[in-house]
Amino acid sequence: MPKLGMEPIRRDALIKAAIVEIGQVGSLDVTVSRIAKRAGMSAALAHHYFGSKEQMFLATMRHVLSVYGAEVRGALAASETPQARLRALVLVSFSGSNFRREVVAAWLNFYVMAQRNAQAERLLRLYQARLRSNLRHALRPQVGARAASLADGAAAMIDGVYLYEALGTGEPNGARAVAQVMGWLDAALSAAE
Repeated sequence: MPKLGMEPIRRDALIKAAIVEIGQVGSLDVTVSRIAKRAGMSAALAHHYFGSKEQMFLATMRHVLSVYGAEVRGALAASETPQARLRALVLVSFSGSNFRREVVAAWLNFYVMAQRNAQAERLLRLYQARLRSNLRHALRPQVGARAASLADGAAAMIDGVYLYEALGTGEPNGARAVAQVMGWLDAALSAAE
């Protein structure tokens, strides 16, 4: 078995440290030095691996999206009905690994960064397109042509809950978030009948 080099291990440590530091500060005003210190290495080494704080944050969001994507794929593979697929998408959006204070703060900063950074904007658009596509696929058997508008509404609800929680205090409540979004979806689906 090949030996794993130090670079992937250090990059991963820096990404995890960035998530924690952004969560504690609540913004991108955290320094590379502070992130590197939390990861147990020098700021120079952090710059060596990422080049800039902006690139480190983009790598951090790619990691967040990778974790989210893996959970979505697993949940959808285990779902046998359109209703189960819809619920799985909402549950994963608010799971413990995706809906915790540090990750919510990273998302809020990612939304802001996407307004001025082309790479972040592209990454955000890819996430949004995939979420809407998955939601449309789950909704189409239930509401036909209305699937697109309901998927847009559900995606807006999910993003809105993240924005709401970013302004809150304490740990985000995933069960409450799932109940809010599923309540909206249930009402929208009932109205469509």
